[in-house]
Amino acid sequence: MSALDDIVVAPDDRLKTECEPIQDIDGKVARLARRMLRDMYAADGCGLAAPQVGELIQLVVIDVDYTSKGKNPYVLINPRVIVADGEEREGGEGCLSFPGITVPVRRPSHVVVQARNLDGDLMQYEAADNLLAVCLQHEIDHLHGITMLDHLSAGQRVAAMRDYQEALEAGAKPGDVAED
Repeated sequence: MSALDDIVVAPDDRLKTECEPIQDIDGKVARLARRMLRDMYAADGCGLAAPQVGELIQLVVIDVDYTSKGKNPYVLINPRVIVADGEEREGGEGCLSFPGITVPVRRPSHVVVQARNLDGDLMQYEAADNLLAVCLQHEIDHLHGITMLDHLSAGQRVAAMRDYQEALEAGAKPGDVAED
């Protein structure tokens, strides 16, 4: 099974499920984080939440800086948005669980997130007007059963699902993005 086969794609009830907080940061959680990072990199993604690999726990991996020269991954356990403010910005978002489409999503431009790392240390992440700000919000939404389509109007959601079905029929796989 390839890393791309690991990724849950819509429609799947796990993508609409509230995830459980992690009680013990142990080897199982560390192994899952490593697997999620492998899957994310294989799909050329910048973030992945545990429900996207079928695990209904509050775990997110993010790397908005990776290149062929290096990686800078974050592992966030039980992340919480502490602040989401600033001017709302609209940007095109994709999702590994909705291959082949990009949709316009409005989000606050500034976010502060607290989460535990794999050592159990409480970390704080702050981002404004950049991909990290969007990615933090997008991935944390997944932990609460919210997908990027939930940010759309009813009409936009219908159009996005039509585009998504067409992308799937054309063979879209996680990591495929919409052609402009």
